[in-house]
Amino acid sequence: MTSCSPQGACRLPADPSSPPLPAAEIDSLLERLVAEWHVVDPGHAATELEGRICDLHKFNFQLWHEEDIARSPEVTDARIAAVKRNIDRFNQARNDAIEKVDDWLVTELAARAIQAAAGTPAATETPGSAIDRLSILELRRFHMREQLDRADATQEHREKAAARMAVLDAQRGHLIEAIDRLLTEIFLGQRPLRVFRMMKMYNDPTMNPYLYKAQSRSAA
Repeated sequence: MTSCSPQGACRLPADPSSPPLPAAEIDSLLERLVAEWHVVDPGHAATELEGRICDLHKFNFQLWHEEDIARSPEVTDARIAAVKRNIDRFNQARNDAIEKVDDWLVTELAARAIQAAAGTPAATETPGSAIDRLSILELRRFHMREQLDRADATQEHREKAAARMAVLDAQRGHLIEAIDRLLTEIFLGQRPLRVFRMMKMYNDPTMNPYLYKAQSRSAA
């Protein structure tokens, strides 16, 4: 693992081609934080790559629970509108966080002078996007486990939840393996890492026509 001081100076691992974090370690972090954040407000003190992953996970955690509220038939229209704005805000932050994970990795590759040969094909998904999927998967596993443990649930419901949990567990194993393979190929110089810029427009007052037209009407 790359070791970094609080000032951001990093020491290369014994093998410069080793990925900064194993995928299983990333997953353990995500799983632990989901459980902790259901007891305390979401937050962390991590820095460097781990800090960027924690930021991404926090936004997914906040998004998950806002979306639960949005689907409740008991909330008022005013609350739904507020929740929708929160969802937009957290989703924008989530997309930015995915790019920041990939940006950190690009900087680390440059620091290690690792570069794939020209013409080498990139993967269809970046490590940041794959870690985002792993983050959501750990949220889904936590809440599926809640369904398994529900005191008021029927046996049929628990069996249905158990079957789904088995699928989620298998998907987690496959995704951890895929992330490890992707990071290994990138840090061996076998694949380039090209950051996928989302270019989201809906929160940009100069790009969303409803926002810039509203501004024009207000200024008139």
